[in-house]
Amino acid sequence: MVTTDPIADMLTRIRNATMVRHTSLSMPSSKIKVAIAKILKEEGYIEGYQVIEKHPQAELVVRLKYAGDLKYQRSVITGLKRVSKPGRRIYAAADEIPWVRSGMGIAIVSTPKGVLTGQQARRLNVGGEVLCYVW
Repeated sequence: MVTTDPIADMLTRIRNATMVRHTSLSMPSSKIKVAIAKILKEEGYIEGYQVIEKHPQAELVVRLKYAGDLKYQRSVITGLKRVSKPGRRIYAAADEIPWVRSGMGIAIVSTPKGVLTGQQARRLNVGGEVLCYVW
């Protein structure tokens, strides 16, 4: 299946899986999706991820993270929002990268130094395309 916006597809799959409390989900893999999954892992939003090599395309398996008692489990990810879309790209300079939920969330930014969180991009003083917000 060909999608015009693979990042939005990834975020929607994660959003849908957290709503029905799945422990893991799989999707077609790409370098940008793996980079986003790596940031989500480092920031503590997911348990982990794994790339499974298959023919014709590799598969990205994401293990979701939940908090609380078994009966009252809530997803660590409470919201995901795609910012820059194929129809309208959103770029920000290093000093213009937005704070998400007053610092309680993260902005994921594609920069010349790789895919970084908004805080890392500000620290390295690089701007780029604001891919999405996670909180």
